[in-house]
Amino acid sequence: MQSQGGRPIVVVTGASGGIGRATARRFAGAGADVALIARGEDGLAAAADEVRGAGRRALPLAVDVADDAAVEAAAAAVEERLGPIDVWVNVAFASVFAPFLEITPAEFQRATEVTYLGYVNGTRAALRRMRPRDRGTIVQVGSALAYRGIPLQSVYCGAKHAIQGFHESLRCELLHDRSRVRVTMVQMPAVNTPQFDWVLSRLSRHPRPVPPIYQPEVAARAIQHAAAHPGRREYWVGASTAGTLIANAVAPGLLDRYLARTGFGSQQTDQVRHRVRENLWRPADAAPGTDQGAHGSFDATSTDRSAQLWASQHHGLLGASAALLAGLAALAWTRGRRAAR
Repeated sequence: MQSQGGRPIVVVTGASGGIGRATARRFAGAGADVALIARGEDGLAAAADEVRGAGRRALPLAVDVADDAAVEAAAAAVEERLGPIDVWVNVAFASVFAPFLEITPAEFQRATEVTYLGYVNGTRAALRRMRPRDRGTIVQVGSALAYRGIPLQSVYCGAKHAIQGFHESLRCELLHDRSRVRVTMVQMPAVNTPQFDWVLSRLSRHPRPVPPIYQPEVAARAIQHAAAHPGRREYWVGASTAGTLIANAVAPGLLDRYLARTGFGSQQTDQVRHRVRENLWRPADAAPGTDQGAHGSFDATSTDRSAQLWASQHHGLLGASAALLAGLAALAWTRGRRAAR
């Protein structure tokens, strides 16, 4: 991840809140200069202050990632003001919590343009600069829902599935060209971010992440690790992500029925939904005093640790350890057999 000029230059979309905000802090703490892309100016200003507080340069850019020309202009501004981009992290998204037929065509299109095409636009802007230099890393922040759709989130699941297919296609092309530009994807579990306070919802009760819930700092650690080790095609974060992906591969039909029974209730709290600043069409953190930071409303039930994340990052060590243990067990069994003769 080290820039040829010294400090790495990292771009994070969706940097005003949630996973993007925690990721910007994480990279700044590791010594990177960070360009922050999002719509909400209040959240952007606060995120930039956190990067500068770590002693690093910050470049906040108010951009709608659904606008390809604006993303391209932002990338040009980053290289002009900070230097060549080493890492580009796509995080920004928008969604709607509702049964499919209660989402209007305009809402579905808008959420798809932000969540899916926003990644496409960011990736294109990054590749236009990284390919001529033959170096750089793009991290796509995905989800267990990139493989497994759940009720009430048809637009989000559809976009994440699209990102997964886009990622695989692009990775194959880069491998074919023997490019040293790397692209990797980090599949996330439920994370405690402000999205559940901002999302456009037609549910009668307040939306919530499906437990177990992880803090955004867990996600940020995974993203930074992926950027530093981009040879892996993807990383899984959280035991729930691993369990979901394995269950979907083994018994997707049974999982359909299970989610039909549990997926509605598990995504809603017992509280009546109150009118909030919805961020689909305009940023929820656009005015002074509206910044919510990285965390959402579920701190009390969220964890900041993931043993599975460590396992995903050290699968080679675990494989070697398993082989060693198997070898020792075989040796002990052989010696036992000889001693019994």
